[in-house]
Amino acid sequence: MTDHSRTDEQAAMQQTEPPDATGPQATQHVTQQEPDEPATASTNGATPAEQAPAVTGLDTAAEPVVSPDHEPAAAPEPVEAQTPAGRHSGDTSAPASAATEAAESARQEPRPQPERPPTVRSALADPGRWGRVGDDGTVYVRVGGQERAVGSWQAGDPSEGLAHYARRFDDVLTEVELIEARLATGTGDPKHAIASIKQLRQSLDEVHAVGDLDGLAAMLEYLRARAEGALGEAKAAREQARQAAVARKTALVEEAERIANEATQWKAAGDRLRAILDEWKTIRGVDRKTDDALWKRFGKARDAFNRRRGSHFAELDRQRGAAKTRKEEIVAEAEQLADSDDWSPTASRFKQLMNDWKAAGRAPKDVDDALWQRFRAAQDAFFAKRSAAFNERDSELTANARRKEELLAEAERIDPAADLEAARAALLRIQERWETVGRVPREQVRELESRLRAVEERVRSAVDAQWRRSDPEAQARVSQFRERVEQFEAQAAKARAAGDQRRAKQAEAQAAQWREWLAAAEQSVANR
Repeated sequence: MTDHSRTDEQAAMQQTEPPDATGPQATQHVTQQEPDEPATASTNGATPAEQAPAVTGLDTAAEPVVSPDHEPAAAPEPVEAQTPAGRHSGDTSAPASAATEAAESARQEPRPQPERPPTVRSALADPGRWGRVGDDGTVYVRVGGQERAVGSWQAGDPSEGLAHYARRFDDVLTEVELIEARLATGTGDPKHAIASIKQLRQSLDEVHAVGDLDGLAAMLEYLRARAEGALGEAKAAREQARQAAVARKTALVEEAERIANEATQWKAAGDRLRAILDEWKTIRGVDRKTDDALWKRFGKARDAFNRRRGSHFAELDRQRGAAKTRKEEIVAEAEQLADSDDWSPTASRFKQLMNDWKAAGRAPKDVDDALWQRFRAAQDAFFAKRSAAFNERDSELTANARRKEELLAEAERIDPAADLEAARAALLRIQERWETVGRVPREQVRELESRLRAVEERVRSAVDAQWRRSDPEAQARVSQFRERVEQFEAQAAKARAAGDQRRAKQAEAQAAQWREWLAAAEQSVANR
């Protein structure tokens, strides 16, 4: 009977107790966010996995604060065309000064760490130190030097009632220790921790538990100060990361604008713009407004580069079309000249056509290669034909040189002194045969001609000498000089006989003068 009445009393006691604020439901409730402190919403609706990397001290379930990067789909990625190698490459690193300034501006002075209160111990070890059970079954806890009723115990030993309420205190203490551990290891979100601490602190005024509530309140204030400090550091770190991301994207935009305005190495510049786009996608933490403005600048730079590159290749295509037309004309003329046997003018024209080919520029590669093969085939055909003709001609010239050497050997045996008329006749026959032989190699012309002229000069000298010796005028002059000598000698003898010495001497002097002239005339005839 006593047992049944005690059970009924315990059930009634449990029904009259106020709702427990420290049970599992309370534990679930304090993890939610305070309604008066809403979390900062993402500016672009991205998932937490897309946010900036977590800062030390944040909970893994932290609500995102910094908006992620996004990429509008308005500007298309540039399409690269094949062009000659060649490489403009922009700056691939963000300006160090910009990143440093961003970091400095975001850096805040470290907050002083609050002093940690003494560790709050479990209430189960000595629950009587913190509370008691009154004679009427009311359970009291001592807080701030005063007692406060926290419940009633009617169905058992008072020590069991204190232990029951001490376990409730330990449940709250466990939550506080969990918050401290997360803040210490950096796995907790300071903002969520502040919300939990605030709700736990408010619940301490009405908590139905027995334990060191004063120490627990002090520990919650200490943890709140730590969480607020960690929250400030996290905000500063996020701001620093945001400004660094802005500085890096700004540097990428400026590099893209330089490429758009200055690049001429189209392949390398296009590759670099794609690399900038790939890096752009990896940079997170920029607010939407700033990111949109930078993205528009980047898209405008890519569009300007694509237009400038497109204009370049359009002009290149036009030039290649003109080069194709000109080279087709050159090839047609070369093929017509391939059968020509007018060697020297045609060879000069082929040389000019080669210069025209170089000046025409490049046509499309496949067309240019085909036209070049046709041009080379026509050129090779002409020069092969000319070489064959020259080889045949050289063989004929060599044979002509041998025949002329044979004629020279025969001419050099002529002796004008023995028989001048026979020598002249033999030389004339050799000269006639010489003219019929034809041309000889150029390098032998001078030698052969000089040898023949030497024979001709020798015969001509002999003929001239003979003519001079038989010249009638020369013989007449000799006779005239002799008559004059005789005439003056006769006058000298007649004057001497007449005793006219003066006239005799004059006649002898004139005879002597004419005698000298006679000797000279006879010498001249003798030397011819």
